[in-house]
Amino acid sequence: MAVTSHTSRIPAQGTLKVRYAVVGLGYIAQSAVLPGFAHAENADLVALVSDDPVKLKKLGKQYGVAQVFSYDEYDDLLNSGLIDAVYIALPNNLHRSYTVRAARAGVHVLCEKPMAITEQDCTAMMQAAQKHNVKLMIAYRLHFEKANLLAIEIARSGKLGDLRIFNSVFTMQVKEGDIRLQKELGGGTLYDIGIYCINAARYLFADEPIEVSAFCANSGDRRFKEVDEMSSVLMRFPHERLASFTCSFGAADVSSYRIVGTKGELRVAPAYEYAEQLKHYLTVKGTTRERTFPQADQFGAELYYFSECIQKNQQPEPSGAEGLADVRIIRALYRSAQTGGKPAKLSSFMHKKRPTLKQAINLPAVRKPQLVNASPPSAGD
Repeated sequence: MAVTSHTSRIPAQGTLKVRYAVVGLGYIAQSAVLPGFAHAENADLVALVSDDPVKLKKLGKQYGVAQVFSYDEYDDLLNSGLIDAVYIALPNNLHRSYTVRAARAGVHVLCEKPMAITEQDCTAMMQAAQKHNVKLMIAYRLHFEKANLLAIEIARSGKLGDLRIFNSVFTMQVKEGDIRLQKELGGGTLYDIGIYCINAARYLFADEPIEVSAFCANSGDRRFKEVDEMSSVLMRFPHERLASFTCSFGAADVSSYRIVGTKGELRVAPAYEYAEQLKHYLTVKGTTRERTFPQADQFGAELYYFSECIQKNQQPEPSGAEGLADVRIIRALYRSAQTGGKPAKLSSFMHKKRPTLKQAINLPAVRKPQLVNASPPSAGD
């Protein structure tokens, strides 16, 4: 039976799985989201949404999903009573529309990052979720991943002394034609991979930047005719702490960050990946200790957590406010880049909730599935 548009769907605690539709069946959905349902024991994949009939047929058969819908049929699905939640894995420019429509139908939303393209879009998504009493979570998978959560614990423990510096590099070679290279869809280095560096600096410093500056570069490669090839960023945090990073769509695969304090440093490399093991290099008083964290199912973890929030009627974190915090910084950085790197001041932003080690959910890694009409963004994948 269909649920009214103003009533959110909450399965009975401990009895029913949360029923999901995955909306958008591109690379990230196929490589990580769909396989993640195997480990999220409180979540049930019951519907797929795409305009590609081949994807719908083959992936429906592969995952045992009989209910398939086109994008034009999305609202029919929302009002059908078949699902409790959606996982939105669409291009960035569609996040607002598909989230607001789900909220109006009383369907909970787990939305890929970046949350949206503009602050106004983020706010509209949050308001819709609040008005219609649905849960809205942004898919910051590293908020449930042990290597990054332990890095936060180390940063806060005092082992490194007073934190002074954050530095990161996140680069890859993105193939021509990928959606990350299309401006209209919300492409660009800061939206796609720079957001990881921004979010890491924020959770390691446990604070919000007050001033930012950025430079964008472009080698002239035809891949980057619509978006920046590379961006370098400097962010000033309270207590005179500085964070810097460079992200690129035209360089070799690198994924690392370093946090430096008055007594030591922690380097995480790789830092942001989901398809390989991550590593810590902790140096205090001249002694370096290494620690390896096995590859885990980060997407299954966030599906499990969000489903638990729905079942227990708890507000999820990372919330819409977390998504908005990063988008407002990205927008300020692009404004700075357009003025040749002139610093852009940020207004005060209150968001005190930070990820902690208690949020760690360790699930076994998934096998890399066979893709259907989808390809990885990077030649190195």
